[in-house]
Amino acid sequence: MDNDDGQPSPIRRLMRWAITPPQSYGVYLAGIILVYALSFYAGTMKPKHTPAPPVAAPSAPHS
Repeated sequence: MDNDDGQPSPIRRLMRWAITPPQSYGVYLAGIILVYALSFYAGTMKPKHTPAPPVAAPSAPHS
């Protein structure tokens, strides 16, 4: 399953690039901003409310 030419896969090269010290700080910061933005967006969503059932009128007067 390994590549015959000895080249690492693009995903492995990207991961190796992302964990080197200067880039790792940027990747970490981008991850924090992404999580913040998604949680902020999810928090601003309004849930869909179903209409309240109508109040039933009394069927017989109380004496």
